[in-house]
Amino acid sequence: MCKECGCGETNGNTRLQFTVTGYTDESAKEVERALFGLPGVLFVHIHAHDGETTVDYSPKKTKLTDILSVFAARGLEAAL
Repeated sequence: MCKECGCGETNGNTRLQFTVTGYTDESAKEVERALFGLPGVLFVHIHAHDGETTVDYSPKKTKLTDILSVFAARGLEAAL
C-alpha cells in the first residue's frame, strides 16, 4: 500500500509517475482540480517547478486517455 492514500495492488489501482512540460503554478493547480474531478482519481501530486507528476487512479473508473486529455486541453505535454 502507498503511504499517501492507502491504495495498493489488491484493489486494482494504478500509479503513474511522469513528467509534464509547461506547468505554471496556476496551471498545476488547475490540472490538479481537473484530475480530482475524474472518477476514480484518488491521489494527485504535482511539482510545478520540474514537472514531476504522480497520479493514482482506478482504471476501472477512468481511462488513461481521459487523464492525458486533461493535460492536452491545457497545452501541456505529458511524457509517460
